[in-house]
Amino acid sequence: MRWCVSIGAVLVAGAIAGGDVAGIAAPSPKPQLTQGKQDPVVDVELILAVDVSYSMDLEELAIQREGYAQAIISKEFLSALKTGPTGKIAVTYFEWAASTDQKVIIPWRIIDGPESADAVAAEIMKTPIRRASRTSISGAINFAMPLFDENAYNGLRRVIDISGDGPNNNGSPVTIARDEAVAKGIVINGLPIMVKEPSYSTMDIENLDLYYEDCVVGGPGSFVVTIKEREKFKEAIRTKLVLEVAGRVPERRVVPVADKEPRVNCMIGEKIWQDRWGR
Repeated sequence: MRWCVSIGAVLVAGAIAGGDVAGIAAPSPKPQLTQGKQDPVVDVELILAVDVSYSMDLEELAIQREGYAQAIISKEFLSALKTGPTGKIAVTYFEWAASTDQKVIIPWRIIDGPESADAVAAEIMKTPIRRASRTSISGAINFAMPLFDENAYNGLRRVIDISGDGPNNNGSPVTIARDEAVAKGIVINGLPIMVKEPSYSTMDIENLDLYYEDCVVGGPGSFVVTIKEREKFKEAIRTKLVLEVAGRVPERRVVPVADKEPRVNCMIGEKIWQDRWGR
């Protein structure tokens, strides 16, 4: 079952920080540990896959980068970290655009408390901001999957966290990549960014949240946190990371996502690109 939630609809960070997890659903069943891997075991292997396509303006890119850095050192995040069986996670952070354009900003790192969290946040912030052409969510997922096998950690859960402001318009269809990841026991969560009015020049679509719900996210307990207000950007990122680290999903004021026919054409990005540029 997949779930969607608007950032204005649920405030979970404070509940976890105070030790009260009421209003947050129980964790989904955990997949078996990756075959062939030994210790160290971590609560989650978390991949942060961040959109840097040209449809993201420089202010959005800066806020996004700051949002992840601030979320990782927040008291809510650190409190959620303590709720896991091991109290530590493995995280890597990469930026993506076209199907062949992915850049690892933070190689796999262990976060097990304030000191390691501060180090990762500082590493995120010191990297120069970049932008690139096209939007390939499928490329991001395909790039992310092997990263789980290449690290030295054995996660109780494996999660890809994808943020972006547009539909897939490059590379293979996003549903093919999503289904392959889910078949491997990977959960994909989404952070659709909808802070601007849809624009012809940037290939925005009106129902990006529905697109993410029906075409991008997948796996047990997967969910979407939608950003529709620029001032809620950092709060949304923090909320999403807290849920992922705690292994929980939103419960209050959420809507089950349809598991049947997608409400948005999952090839809409490719269609728009073809209609405008014929390639």
